[in-house]
Amino acid sequence: MSTLTRNLSGAHEMVRAYCRRVEIPGLGEVGVPPPDKLAYYAGLGVLAAFQVIEWPLALVITAGHLLADQHLSGLVRGLGEALQSA
Repeated sequence: MSTLTRNLSGAHEMVRAYCRRVEIPGLGEVGVPPPDKLAYYAGLGVLAAFQVIEWPLALVITAGHLLADQHLSGLVRGLGEALQSA
């Protein structure tokens, strides 16, 4: 096994470790973000609850972060697939 293959499989194991899924009755299986992301979203919720920032602003910031994470994970997945096929 080459060094590149070992590194890719190690990264794959790390991604699998951070992909937690929770079964919610009525909704099915839902993905849960890592603890640091949960703390960030909870902080935004607390700021909005104490009216430090407005609710619409908290929602826009949260949506932006979710979209950025989704885009970055797509880039990483594409890079991994390209390296794997090489």
